Amino acid sequence: MRYADGHKQAVRERIVRGAAKALRKRGVAGIGIPALMKGAGLTHGGFYGHFKNRDALVAEAIRAAGAETEQGTFGVGASLAEALGRYLSLAHVDHPEQGCVVAALAAESARQAKPVRRAFGQVVKGLVRLVDAKLHPGREAGSPLSHAALRLSATMVGAVVLARAVDDEAFAERILEAARASAP
Repeated sequence: MRYADGHKQAVRERIVRGAAKALRKRGVAGIGIPALMKGAGLTHGGFYGHFKNRDALVAEAIRAAGAETEQGTFGVGASLAEALGRYLSLAHVDHPEQGCVVAALAAESARQAKPVRRAFGQVVKGLVRLVDAKLHPGREAGSPLSHAALRLSATMVGAVVLARAVDDEAFAERILEAARASAP
């Protein structure tokens, strides 16, 4: 059976989107190829027609999740206050599968294979660049990232990680509020 042009790329994107969601929800160890392929409506055997190995999929899914955060949280026209409001929210804390892959997987990244760590590093730098662009609009592209952007990015990610770690919604909200209040 002959497939329409673009079919293979569309299937690959469907696998990557499913993997990006699963990674953020269950962690790197929680992403199994058979379940992912089944979720995409495909057989396990078809995986290798799209990816060299599991690490290649995980790396691509991390980059895709980073792009989703860029569009959804820091999208064109969003002010710093709007981006912080979306990022430092209970909705983000309660739905890691829809949120920032950095906040979801930061603790796991150091134990991953080089391709996965490389992808994760790219996404972390991308997050800091987004924050830097909101803090310093109009700044020349390629300028060194500011300490303020590094500090705020670390505060944002740390606040979401801590808010997810507590089993007390009121305390989680206090953590998020403290992070919002520390922003310029």
